[in-house]
Amino acid sequence: MSTKPTTTDFEWTELDQRAVDTVRVLAMDSVQKVGNGHPGTAMSLAPAAYVLFQKLMRHDPADANWTGRDRFVLSAGHSSLTLYIQLYLAGYGLELDDLKAFRTWGSKTPGHPEYGHTTGVETTTGPLGQGVANAVGMAMAARYERGLFDPEAAAGTSPFDHTIYAIAGDGCLQEGIAAEASSMAGHQKLGNLVLLWDDNHISIEGDTETAVSEDTLKRYEAYGWHVQRVEQLPNGDLDPAGLARALEAAKAETGRPSFIAARSIIAWPAPNAQNTEAAHGSALGEEEVAATKRVLGFDPEQHFEVSDEVLAHTRAALDRGRDAKKEWEKSFAAWRTANPERAAEFDRIAAGELPEGWEDHLPAFETGKSVATRAASGKVLHALGAVIPELWGGSADLAGSNNTTIDKTSSFLPADNPLPEADPYGRTIHFGIREHSMAAEMNGIALHGNTRIYGGTFLVFSDYMRNAVRLSALMHLPVTYVWTHDSIGLGEDGPTHQPIEHLASLRAIPGLNIVRPADANETAIAWREILKRHTKEFGVGAPHGLALTRQGVPTYPANEDAAKGGYVLFEAAGPDGQSAAPQVVLIGTGSEVQLAVEAREQLQAEGVPTRVVSMPSVEWFDQQDQAYRASVLPPSVKARVAVEAGIGLTWHRFVGDAGRIVSLEHFGASADGKVLFREFGFTADAVAAAARDSLASAAELEAAAR
Repeated sequence: MSTKPTTTDFEWTELDQRAVDTVRVLAMDSVQKVGNGHPGTAMSLAPAAYVLFQKLMRHDPADANWTGRDRFVLSAGHSSLTLYIQLYLAGYGLELDDLKAFRTWGSKTPGHPEYGHTTGVETTTGPLGQGVANAVGMAMAARYERGLFDPEAAAGTSPFDHTIYAIAGDGCLQEGIAAEASSMAGHQKLGNLVLLWDDNHISIEGDTETAVSEDTLKRYEAYGWHVQRVEQLPNGDLDPAGLARALEAAKAETGRPSFIAARSIIAWPAPNAQNTEAAHGSALGEEEVAATKRVLGFDPEQHFEVSDEVLAHTRAALDRGRDAKKEWEKSFAAWRTANPERAAEFDRIAAGELPEGWEDHLPAFETGKSVATRAASGKVLHALGAVIPELWGGSADLAGSNNTTIDKTSSFLPADNPLPEADPYGRTIHFGIREHSMAAEMNGIALHGNTRIYGGTFLVFSDYMRNAVRLSALMHLPVTYVWTHDSIGLGEDGPTHQPIEHLASLRAIPGLNIVRPADANETAIAWREILKRHTKEFGVGAPHGLALTRQGVPTYPANEDAAKGGYVLFEAAGPDGQSAAPQVVLIGTGSEVQLAVEAREQLQAEGVPTRVVSMPSVEWFDQQDQAYRASVLPPSVKARVAVEAGIGLTWHRFVGDAGRIVSLEHFGASADGKVLFREFGFTADAVAAAARDSLASAAELEAAAR
């Protein structure tokens, strides 16, 4: 698996140039046909994308998920045609009709590339900068994967060695997430990462001089990257040979990530539209398209013109991919023979399966003890870390608070890091105070495959992460967010650190499952269920967010129905102490379940049969069948109370017209958590009073209905 430069093999023929010019024609025609889109960058970047897909990258268009492939991330996702046209030319399954259907209903070519929708698209890159962080995550995952399966191999000799290529634009590099991720990549010395910057000086508002004046190359040098610049050809076009030399040099640099600045002219060679902001996000217009085709030597009367010769030339990527894969498979077979135990582990992990007997290692917690759910989560990770080697993660500089250190003796850090626990293949990731890029890097890690990733911070800081979390849900990625300090119970840090609207806001993201366990045993069951749901047995995955307490909460007997999202924790009882039909149902989550339990005792003493429902996950509960949901929340019981230390937006549909919600509709304050719960009305007395009020309301509604 040589990583030596092959620039002496680089050839650039007239047919290669014709293929690149064909890319430009297709970009113009695709946008012109639909009437909207981003043609300019796809035109100027055509040589760079072509060099990658046709000359340098190791990939097989016939097998887009081949383990040994290089990865390509288009961070500048608005220029989706940069990717789509290369997928078409190389033979990934897109055809000319798909380009003609660009940005239209049901097409394989949506406005931004979408993972899982179009073969060959490695990640969904919509918001700028996300792809940079995704690529950093992929590079981290590639290193960890190598550590799992082939750590002793010399650099460049393992079947698990591959390169992550990414293209970013000016907008990507202006976004803070790219700075966070680039800093992380430099610190981690990710020598398997190559980032090409399309330095075209144009954004929507015009010349980037309107907003940017720093020396970007020096910035990346300061991050610890290997930096190069590729100059333009005299005619203003990108230089294919120069790009190839720079990319080969970047691939050969294994001790640092590589940054390549390529000065380009947007919409080159359009006579009037080049180097204009209009070319960034608008169709060029029929006259300008025709004029550009004349410049390129194409018939202006023809649309979507691709010669048979060009297509046959570029579809040779299928042959090259098949040969590259065969060569890789020889190396992989030799590795399997030499490493039978690791090969068996690879097969299990690649199949999305968990080790046999892993559930036996889950801790059980003593009933009655007060344990913070963040502490319980930490104990689960400690226990499972020993038996699930692909499970790894860390936090955004809050490991001691989030309890996310899976192995204190093993930190994912480059070999020359001075910390004694530094290990390039270590288990614990120190993401640094970079929440936004942490989330997007986790997405990249999940997209890369063959590991299971989690990452933690305070729940209130999920706001920093929201865009990336939303993309986790959009892509159905099996990532786990560990969000601790989940309420005003965190105390004296005050309202800036106390989440109020966050649970409801995160529950509003389609496809994201929020799990707020009531106690230590629910926390263990939650982790077990999340890991199960992140196996291929469950089909399409989903991200999960664990919302965990800072403060201790009572431990109740474990109940397997917690995995259903909502269940009866304590049943209503009659005067004889036997189970009885409930007159009122109290619904709680997290640290407020204990308030519902205490309120039940009051109501039962008053002769009101009261059921307590713990609902750690609204999403999991909604996925159960109607019969189960009705057994937990009987439609006939109209008196209901939901209690959660946050805004009550989630709970109106569960409590109904006669129901009551004990919630917090304002920001917190700085004081001891117990004081805040008391002062803001989170007490058993308040829940019991709400139940009495709900009972009265239910009676009134029933009387009115008669």
